Amino acid sequence: MLHTNRIFLRAPEPSDLDFLYRLENDTELWSVSLSVAPFSREALRAYLESASMDIFAARQLRLMVCLQADRSAIGTVDLFDFEPMHQRAGVGIALAAEHRGHGYGKETLELLINYATQVLQLHQLYCSVAQENSASLQLFKGAGFQEVGLRKEWLRTPQGWQDVVELQKLLSLS
Repeated sequence: MLHTNRIFLRAPEPSDLDFLYRLENDTELWSVSLSVAPFSREALRAYLESASMDIFAARQLRLMVCLQADRSAIGTVDLFDFEPMHQRAGVGIALAAEHRGHGYGKETLELLINYATQVLQLHQLYCSVAQENSASLQLFKGAGFQEVGLRKEWLRTPQGWQDVVELQKLLSLS
């Protein structure tokens, strides 16, 4: 369920520390992840020690996106703000720069949607995407997420204020 011919999703492991350190400290991703400061190795080590918590306890789940060919990590996918009563969660995807634009995000999102539907039995997923982030908007809309709103001047960037598109996908058990 958590794999395709090219990628698979798995729980984070202590050996992911160096990869997560590079990914979390990639300043190109800060504007979409709402980070404003670098993460230390110690903070990430502590995170990895607690990453095995159940989604129902932690209210979030992070999975590593890995290549089938060499088992290397190329990104992460997150379910956050998990609400079991309302059966919903937010979604976030981050891929290392050299792996963007090759269809891995699409495959990752398809796997996550299937997992959220079949295993977690969620009713809906949602995400917030900067209006200027055309690649992410295309990714989520291509996966069936629908635009449900616009937050005006929501993100402050060095280039000025950016609007954020709110997207939602209603899931159905098949």
